[in-house]
Amino acid sequence: MPTGKGKAPDVFRYHYAIVSRIPNSFKDSSLKQKEPAKPIDLEKARQQHEEYVETLRKLGIDVLELPLDERHPDCVFVEDTAVVINGTALICRPGASSRLGEVAVIRQTLRKELGLKIVEVDNDKATIDGGDVLWTGKEIVVGLSGRTNQEGAQAIAKAFPEYATCMVRVEGALHLKSLMSMAGPELIAVSRSPAAQKVLKRVQEQVTYSYMILTVEEEEAANMLYANGMRVHLPDTTIPKSFPIIENKLDFQNRYAQDISELQKADGDLTSMSILIQKVKHPKNFSSGVSDEDLGDFPVVTL
Repeated sequence: MPTGKGKAPDVFRYHYAIVSRIPNSFKDSSLKQKEPAKPIDLEKARQQHEEYVETLRKLGIDVLELPLDERHPDCVFVEDTAVVINGTALICRPGASSRLGEVAVIRQTLRKELGLKIVEVDNDKATIDGGDVLWTGKEIVVGLSGRTNQEGAQAIAKAFPEYATCMVRVEGALHLKSLMSMAGPELIAVSRSPAAQKVLKRVQEQVTYSYMILTVEEEEAANMLYANGMRVHLPDTTIPKSFPIIENKLDFQNRYAQDISELQKADGDLTSMSILIQKVKHPKNFSSGVSDEDLGDFPVVTL
């Protein structure tokens, strides 16, 4: 396999991030694979989200915060609404029908505020969550999960024809990036869990390039955010078994520990709460140019 060394760090250099504030409806109406032992503490969730946003700023990223939307309890998990690579944004069709309305404000923001090229999914049968799309810096891996189907993966390949795209089946997890993520250039973090190891084997059989593997103990530890030479991972209180591994393997000067325990109660992870974007030629100001008139009525789509 080719190693493709030399350019990976540049593709993980991000200038902007889109995030969304947390609505009151998040506490009781957000989607959950299972109900948490303790209810979501809404104020604590908002505090943790504010700290997450501040961490993005510490990475040198300009953050565009969208207002909360009570109609969409899961709107904080913006990653699932769009996939952005090299100035092109594919607007997703989330696999949960309750989330389809979230994409309108994302589409308008990416187009009007950041001037990105917008690509739409042209197959009504397609479903695609951004959490199932792993951009390695050289190629794209799409997880076929309960939220993303083959038609959705084909939409990714069509939107980004300059990159190889492969598909892998995902079982036992909400998304592909629930099991693995990029922890650095050519470095994939993956859990030791049986589900993660099965998916890793499929990935290694399908990808064009070779990658180093960082194996962690807890499944949730495998989701890290890598941007601008820095890694954001969970704290030792959340991943006590994996934290020493991360300390030993990753440069302590190039990482932040971020607590998102309340957001994890709704299946949130570190990558799910932002859309990271590279600079385009003529970015627009971060003032809100999205009005109710722009958005109109959200369409109802039956999957």
